[in-house]
Amino acid sequence: MRKLTYYVAATIDGFIATEDGSVDFFPVGGDHGPAITAQYPETLPSRVRESLGITKRNASFDTVIMGRRTHDFGVRTGTANPYAHLRQYVVSTTLTEPPDPAVALIGADPVAAVAELKREQGLGIWLCGGGELARALLPEIDQVFLKLYPIVLGRGRPLFGTGPQLPDPACFRVITSQVFEDGVTFVKYGRVS
Repeated sequence: MRKLTYYVAATIDGFIATEDGSVDFFPVGGDHGPAITAQYPETLPSRVRESLGITKRNASFDTVIMGRRTHDFGVRTGTANPYAHLRQYVVSTTLTEPPDPAVALIGADPVAAVAELKREQGLGIWLCGGGELARALLPEIDQVFLKLYPIVLGRGRPLFGTGPQLPDPACFRVITSQVFEDGVTFVKYGRVS
């Protein structure tokens, strides 16, 4: 069965974006970027891959799922089809049709939709955001890959959104971790059965 991996950047106080959705506070550059990109080149938007000359086949993921606000970030930067090299899904209860012919829409019950995707053959499924969707999909998340930046934001959009208290803690264990010279820590967590 395929795995759903929540792969995301966060501050050390647990935020993935400012309250308005900006991620400009995450520094660009440093030694973590090339190392992580070499492992997961498919997590770069298609336009960035093209500009960097990345033509490697997808190694870990062949499908990406994102919430509407995460997708809207791509639209604001000029593309409704940000990951053309992956099967793309946007989860939204407000959109009435897919935002692009290459992007499928999940309008209801994202947990059931992801469970069905996990039963298909293929590489892993990348949950690229956002926090509210991660909270909803928590029962199906098998791994969390976290780029932890040494930044305290104070407030913003939490890693797992907000909402009612979870019925039980979701427990994960560290699979691997790496600290880079620029201060970024890349930690891979796996769900404890």
